[in-house]
Amino acid sequence: MSDLANKITTRIPLKEPGWMKEFKAFIMRGNVIDLAVGVVIGAAFTSIVSSVVEDLINPVVGILMGGIDFSNLFIVLFGERQASLEATRQGGASVIAIGSFLNAVIKFLIVGFAVFWLVKILSKLQASQAVEKATAKPGLTATEKLLTEIRDELKAQREAPPTV
Repeated sequence: MSDLANKITTRIPLKEPGWMKEFKAFIMRGNVIDLAVGVVIGAAFTSIVSSVVEDLINPVVGILMGGIDFSNLFIVLFGERQASLEATRQGGASVIAIGSFLNAVIKFLIVGFAVFWLVKILSKLQASQAVEKATAKPGLTATEKLLTEIRDELKAQREAPPTV
């Protein structure tokens, strides 16, 4: 059986699929690194937004709603209601977690607002850079400088009196 395996592997050449080369080229591009950094920063930003919502916004909203613990607002569909949402879920009850849903909506709105302003600022920066490039006077290239010198030299030769 091992002879058969050797014959098969020697007769069938294994080659790298074309998509593998494309994937390697994709991974090595700078955009992937930028994306990875963005994901890490986004995760850190998400934890900050979660803290803002749960530690700053929810208590204020709870006070405005008459002292209700906003994050612990839920409706029991089936099962026994416990003192908290987590305890009710651990007891096997089926619940609609209104407070958790509202927390998620508030977090989404905060992140969306932050991304909106970030994109707006980046768009303005790109637009101002495009205007700077459009208004900048391009310098002469080396070829253009050489051609200008040749032109000036030919012009000077035509204007000079002939020597006999």
